[in-house]
Amino acid sequence: MTVVQVKRVVEVVQDFPDIGKRMKQARERDGRSLTQICREAGISRAYWYQLEAENLRAPATEGIIRKIEAVLNIDLGVKFNG
Repeated sequence: MTVVQVKRVVEVVQDFPDIGKRMKQARERDGRSLTQICREAGISRAYWYQLEAENLRAPATEGIIRKIEAVLNIDLGVKFNG
């Protein structure tokens, strides 16, 4: 099983398995193009595909996760302390 590591800038990294699968399902249900979704989330298509594949070079930040949730109108179940 692969996992995506998510962190706040100064917090401990946590693993969230299947986040990529949930993102992909939400994106496919959404109906907008990936280009449009990425533009609204402020991330590149390449980075989006890394998130979906759960193959990131560095952990995703809370800000990125929250933008994705807002654009897709979903809750990815990622909780942050504080």
